[in-house]
Amino acid sequence: MKGLILQNVSLQTNLRRLRAAAGLSQRELTSKMNLLGSTIDRNTYTKIELGTRNIKVTDLVALQQVYNVDFAEFFKGIKPHE
Repeated sequence: MKGLILQNVSLQTNLRRLRAAAGLSQRELTSKMNLLGSTIDRNTYTKIELGTRNIKVTDLVALQQVYNVDFAEFFKGIKPHE
């Protein structure tokens, strides 16, 4: 599972929170990510937000660039024991 991270409820919540704060639909978000070189599509991103699919580290980097936030924002509220 090279390039994947484990996902939990807090990550899903943070991804939705950041997208809502940016005022982007999933389609708009993935279009911006595609411009940065990501190959993610809306269906795949939906599965990530629902927690049924892991996120690639490279897609997390693209999200960080789109949102222009510190990586800590993605992991807000996640405790080491989860």
